[in-house]
Amino acid sequence: MKKGKRMATRAASGPRKSRKKLLKEDFHVKIAEQLPQAPEVRPGEGGRGRYVYGVVEAKEQTTFGKIGIGGEGEQVYMVKYLDIAAVVSKTSVYIFDPTRENALAHEHVIETVMKNYTIIPMSFGTVFRTDDDIREVLKSIYSSLKDVLKQMEGKLEFGLKINWDRDQIIEELKLDDEEIRQFHQEIIRKHLQSTYLARMQLGRMIDKALVEKATQYVRDIYESLRSVCVASRDNQPIGDKMIMNAAFLVERHREADFDAVVNRIARKYGKRLKFKYTGPWPPYNFVNIRLKLERVSAT
Repeated sequence: MKKGKRMATRAASGPRKSRKKLLKEDFHVKIAEQLPQAPEVRPGEGGRGRYVYGVVEAKEQTTFGKIGIGGEGEQVYMVKYLDIAAVVSKTSVYIFDPTRENALAHEHVIETVMKNYTIIPMSFGTVFRTDDDIREVLKSIYSSLKDVLKQMEGKLEFGLKINWDRDQIIEELKLDDEEIRQFHQEIIRKHLQSTYLARMQLGRMIDKALVEKATQYVRDIYESLRSVCVASRDNQPIGDKMIMNAAFLVERHREADFDAVVNRIARKYGKRLKFKYTGPWPPYNFVNIRLKLERVSAT
């Protein structure tokens, strides 16, 4: 199965998993920092801020090209503190709308950096006033960032969404599930299709069987992938056709192994389940860094 590039979606329901199997709590790191109020931008100060894409470990200063968000061809560069650095570009905008264009620009920078670095992604729309403000932030949470970078070093995130044709599964249940098949045939034989209680009872039986079937599929898929991932994270399925929406944290050197298992599972379930496999991404679902600096105001 070929992977596709998309903006990752949060979240999933599935079978409960033990800490030993998925270690997801070990790898879901949150850093929340409320920073001091930023000074106001005065006339003549330029009113330019710094858009922050993420944090990397870096011994040397480097740049990544004129690919900054905002469409102005701004250079993406590093703001360093000791051996860590924020990846940033200059901007005249302090609030970015999450439009497709902005999201793709943000994503493109992340993908460019990922080629050579493990990047801890910052929340979309993170803007600071100056490079010095960013250095102060890096200094204030240096030990936490170092710890996260160490845990995430050499790891990639992959997304897996699985849909099914609910109507098709229901028809299969009517044939394969003995209890449902007999009750359905009894309704037909006794011409009870229009009987409200009978139809309600059949509906409850089918809903229960659907939940059990979905849980079985999801459990089997997680079990198959457990040996080739470091951790997984469940997200909420979207719509009534999706039965699984998950993120997996994978060692970079095991990407091919993970790909092979996903493809094997997809072949196993054939047309019954539809797989949407995306990545690689930085660990969006496993690290959440929110740094708040009060919005700069112009006077």
